[in-house]
Amino acid sequence: MREGAIIYSENTMRDHKFNACIEACNACAIACSHCAASCLQEQDVKMMARCIALDVDCAEICALAAAAMARASENVKAICAACAQVCQACGDECARHDMEHCQQCANTCRRCAEECRSMASMA
Repeated sequence: MREGAIIYSENTMRDHKFNACIEACNACAIACSHCAASCLQEQDVKMMARCIALDVDCAEICALAAAAMARASENVKAICAACAQVCQACGDECARHDMEHCQQCANTCRRCAEECRSMASMA
């Protein structure tokens, strides 16, 4: 073990008040990254431009939100509120497309938006 390394007990993260939202944000970031990459492989990439752009934005803000919650940032409420908005927009856009990766992303985005709205109201 490195000197000065922070040691977390198993209970620390399990009981963390942000854990459900962190998990939702991480899952959403992964789903959005996968969706964007998959959209780039579609026949009509130009038609997918908004979806791809929102996927990238959503993946980035979800990663930011998860990191902010992990360190209990004083800005969690604002970041989670913004994350909920971006996730909702991304989910709405993905839902417009029939591809399985878009439908899965839409569902993951909606779940994350719900978790972030809840977190923003309580943080």
